[in-house]
Amino acid sequence: MSAVTDTARVAAPGNPLGQSVRDSLVIAKRNLIRMSRIPEMVIFGLIQPIMFVVLFSYVFGGSMNIGGTTDSSVYREFLMAGIFAQTVTFATAGAGAGIADDMHKGLIDRFRSLPMARGAVLTGRTLADLVQTALTLFVLAMVALLVGWRTHTNIGEVLGAFGLLLLLGYAFTWVGALIGLSVRTPEAATSGGLIWLFPVTFISNAFVDSSRMTPWLRHVADWNPFSATVQACRKLFGNPGVSPSDAWPMQHPVWASLIYSILIIVIFRTLAVRKYRSATA
Repeated sequence: MSAVTDTARVAAPGNPLGQSVRDSLVIAKRNLIRMSRIPEMVIFGLIQPIMFVVLFSYVFGGSMNIGGTTDSSVYREFLMAGIFAQTVTFATAGAGAGIADDMHKGLIDRFRSLPMARGAVLTGRTLADLVQTALTLFVLAMVALLVGWRTHTNIGEVLGAFGLLLLLGYAFTWVGALIGLSVRTPEAATSGGLIWLFPVTFISNAFVDSSRMTPWLRHVADWNPFSATVQACRKLFGNPGVSPSDAWPMQHPVWASLIYSILIIVIFRTLAVRKYRSATA
């Protein structure tokens, strides 16, 4: 707590942006230290996506038709972009639960009483969650390589795909922040975070080729922000499953992914900061 106070004192009163950045980094450091002291948070966060990789790869791999073939190795490469995207978006539930827990314990009120930027508490929290998501994504990529996933493009495109994944995860974390500020308990935040995530991730091109869906459902899937990032990653990884579509997000997935993610950040950060001010007033 003293670190936050010291930072607020050091920050120049005439430079609100500089103070906001400093305060956000202090809060992010506080949350990272907290995560390091509770390693089971990271471990449990890794188990679920690893289970999805193994189950989908070996249980459903031989029954999925991708590009006219049911070869399980082709499905594994098709699958991984969807698993990566699902992993970064499911971190939303944990972010919402963490903020709800801080609210429940009165920690947010204590932060608000300090001379610090109003949005710094939420920004710092989401930045810390982004670091944890990046670690999870790295470990998951190693597991994916072990089960046969490969990329077929240059290192720049591969890194660009992971950058889009992290941007999407960061954007959805702000959705989780808003949910965490809107409920009374961490349990409610977890449930509220998962309810909307399942349709978003499964009514998409993550696990099946959207061209095989009924027309109205395919239209929903093709315009889904989640699908845009999955499609962009398959394109940048050089993986199979980049099926043609008349929908603009599927024709320009990289740009669509960037636009969607930035819009989500702008909208939900604004709503979350506003909710933060009123919820703790």
